[in-house]
Amino acid sequence: MTRTKATDQALSRSSPATSATTTSATQRKPWKKKTPVDVVLAQIDRLRDDVTAKEEELKHAKRQLQKLEEAKKVLEAT
Repeated sequence: MTRTKATDQALSRSSPATSATTTSATQRKPWKKKTPVDVVLAQIDRLRDDVTAKEEELKHAKRQLQKLEEAKKVLEAT
């Protein structure tokens, strides 16, 4: 029984892969080679976006820490 399952799984795995390569109804855009300058500029943009997102995350964490420290002071005062 396990042999039939294994062969069925192998067949099911191979059929989508072969059907995906044979169907070319939609054509892909032609590949545009990037210059080294374009690559560096794209890296700069990605890094700038990443830094901005992390700064927002840090602001949120600082606000949360401040609220918890205020709650700690209230609890210690009682």
